[in-house]
Amino acid sequence: MNETKYVAFSTQKGGAGKTTMTVLVASYLHYVKGYNVAVVDCDFPQYSIHDMRKRDQKASLEDDYYKIMFYDQMKKLNKNPYAIKCSKADVAIETANEMVGLQKNLDFVFFDLPGTVNNPDVIKTLARVDYIFTPIIADKVVMESSIKFANVINDHLISSGKSDIKGLYMIWNMVDGREKTELYKSYDKVCGTFALPILTTVLPDSKRFRKETADERKAVFRSTIFPADKNLMRGSNLDKLVDEILEIIKG
Repeated sequence: MNETKYVAFSTQKGGAGKTTMTVLVASYLHYVKGYNVAVVDCDFPQYSIHDMRKRDQKASLEDDYYKIMFYDQMKKLNKNPYAIKCSKADVAIETANEMVGLQKNLDFVFFDLPGTVNNPDVIKTLARVDYIFTPIIADKVVMESSIKFANVINDHLISSGKSDIKGLYMIWNMVDGREKTELYKSYDKVCGTFALPILTTVLPDSKRFRKETADERKAVFRSTIFPADKNLMRGSNLDKLVDEILEIIKG
């Protein structure tokens, strides 16, 4: 890839999985696919991804299992964990530009933004990213909020030509295989009515997406310094999601 792509997993409704999706995709691209990645954490005041990095670092320094795991990974990949910078939303693009200036070979910068479109600083940042991916779940409140968010971005930024956004795509997350497919088809139809494309790949509702570095369990799925565990990857569709995102971005 010739230039750094700015990507945001963004929605105005909490609980849809944007932060988890940001970490999973960033880590898979960086540690598995060989791309160079950075993350700008704008989710003030909790800065969830930055805090996750601190937990990951603590585990890799203090737990013998993770120490060996980290050493083996560094030896194999010969690359450091990706950079994570905290930033207020109004200066997130400037922060990303600084990171690109310091690391010339960056392929992707991901943004984790606060969940609101009522904040002009968030809109300002979203207007300057290349791609927006909006996680959605089969919940009436979440869907209404997500569709409203996507329509605002489409109407005020993409359609007006006042942004750098090349595309906005919805992603089904936390899909319960026991629910009737008619429910998802009906929501697909609603999104189609508003010309909101939905990715083919869906992510299942699974506890694995919350497995971080911890003393009592060693298999890791969500981490900023390790890729998702190979055994836990089975049936997660994370690899398929990353491939579909790459296909869109590479055009």
